[in-house]
Amino acid sequence: MSESHRAYLSLGSNIEPEKNLVKAIELLQNHGTIGKISSAWESKSVGAVAPNYLNACILFITPLEQAELKEKILYPIEIKLDRRRSENRFAPRTIDLDIVLFDDKCCDDKYWEQAFVVVPLAEIYPTFQNPIAHEPVNKTAARLLEKIWVEARPAVFAQLHRNNPQA
Repeated sequence: MSESHRAYLSLGSNIEPEKNLVKAIELLQNHGTIGKISSAWESKSVGAVAPNYLNACILFITPLEQAELKEKILYPIEIKLDRRRSENRFAPRTIDLDIVLFDDKCCDDKYWEQAFVVVPLAEIYPTFQNPIAHEPVNKTAARLLEKIWVEARPAVFAQLHRNNPQA
């Protein structure tokens, strides 16, 4: 049997986000195990005048390596949900799926200053040590919440939690 990997994924959308975040999670369930699901969190768009985003974090258990996860699962789901990539990296999007942690290794240092990533991650993995600040991620989230507006939107995933109580 192949080894399982723990990937903490950040999900974001500002085009029909209530629908697209739920659909992305449903599609991910076809390719691995969802261990935990954070609340959805609303935040302002960064870098452009655009609708607010909804973001979440999930623990995704997979036998795939990190590169395979991106190529075989994440990118195809983004395409299926009509993600359009453009030169404007701040353009609105139906879905954005990023690997934040893979087997407890940070995939990009930029995440630790982004409340829309850190706050949902802290909800489902509060004790993870922020590799930049050298503190539990829940402390980083608390500090970011003092200066950046994000608001929990628990109703977005209410149906998912009813169908999957351990998530």
